Amino acid sequence: MPVIDMPLADLYNYQGRNPRPADFDAYWDAALAEMNAVDPQVELVKADIETAFATCYHLYFTGVRGARIHAKYIQPKHLSGTQPAVLMFHGYSGHSGSWLDKLAYAAQGITVAALDVRGQGGRSQDSSAYTGWTHSGQFVRGLGGDPQNLAFRHIFLDTAQLAKIIMGMEHVDETRVGAYGASQGGALTLACVALEPRVKYAAPVYPFLCDYQRVWEMDLAVDAYEELARWFRAFDPRHEREEEVFTQLGYIDIQHLAPRIRAEVKLGVGLMDTVCPPSSQFAAYNKITSKKALRIYPDFAHEDLPGFTDEVFQWMATL
Repeated sequence: MPVIDMPLADLYNYQGRNPRPADFDAYWDAALAEMNAVDPQVELVKADIETAFATCYHLYFTGVRGARIHAKYIQPKHLSGTQPAVLMFHGYSGHSGSWLDKLAYAAQGITVAALDVRGQGGRSQDSSAYTGWTHSGQFVRGLGGDPQNLAFRHIFLDTAQLAKIIMGMEHVDETRVGAYGASQGGALTLACVALEPRVKYAAPVYPFLCDYQRVWEMDLAVDAYEELARWFRAFDPRHEREEEVFTQLGYIDIQHLAPRIRAEVKLGVGLMDTVCPPSSQFAAYNKITSKKALRIYPDFAHEDLPGFTDEVFQWMATL
């Protein structure tokens, strides 16, 4: 088998390179307290699409720092009692996508909420003020300043707040909620279930935003991680602040949130992935202490993993 990273046996033992800030837990406890103090002012606006079995809405809520956040929201019709729900998260710079791929879940009697990440391609606002880099990308946005202002701090909190809102819907059973997404969506799936531990199932696919220092050392600060190289060139061309920079990125490193996860996890990974290298994903997976399983695709990269989407659909149907 070709190897672009560590041998598989080593991947199962890998614990990550990126530093974990000493006040990491206090940082996220304070962030959650800020989120819980926000009045979300939830608004549902009926969407301009009709189905026989579900009603589609635009859901808006107020997130931290006053941003108005959007999600596509689909509620099954003609069901009695409470229902399960699935949260969906999209890839980097994208948006929540079309209604069509979510309707299969609604046809199964599952409520769906698909987030538009603030500042990316959907309808959500980004109201935060940043110093430094705002040219492209978001995981370096706010880097070098107060870590309370990192863009992905707010985005991670949006995922938890969406989960909290959906769990609070009177027709949703809060004990039967799952989360699903690929790449950035995989990272947000893990962030969501770490920050909202009541979520039952998590299905991340090749999660992004893991073990930044490992990605850098593999010379893979390209594609999704390109902004890291650009940030160093602009703000620290001699890498005199390298340790400080990677430590600050540790606040928004999924591997350090992973021990908080209580959900059952199924993670899909391609061992030829050069966008989100396998070792970076294993750094997070190996720190998950709840029930978990891997779906390994030895010959696949950052691409569709055949059969995994269908497996996730069938799994979420058991919520």
